[in-house]
Amino acid sequence: MNANERESLESLVKDVIGAAYEVGNSLGGGFLEKVYERAMLKELALRGWSVRQQVAHPITYKGAIVGEYFADLLVEDTIVIELKCAEHFAPEHVAQCINYLKASGLNLALLFNFKRSKVEWKRIVNNL
Repeated sequence: MNANERESLESLVKDVIGAAYEVGNSLGGGFLEKVYERAMLKELALRGWSVRQQVAHPITYKGAIVGEYFADLLVEDTIVIELKCAEHFAPEHVAQCINYLKASGLNLALLFNFKRSKVEWKRIVNNL
């Protein structure tokens, strides 16, 4: 990745995080994940980003598809977004993001938690 691509990616990451704070500040904490997913979809689209919801990624084993993972959101076909409403992030949440990255062949996921009044987030990187 060259310097311009890295700068563009970092700009996108900052805007996605800003969108999550906008959604969290507007809705507050405690709704179902699906509510935040739809709100993030709307907010990211309003910001001009290409975003898809519940994107399927096949899981293959020895050349055969053995399952699918469904990422909550995929922004610009570059960043996997996983949304939670949990007391705290658990190792399983991070593992889920890593599995999404492996299945999709992408390198970056952002994990958001909307349970509390202040949005929490983590950046998950898959070093393929």
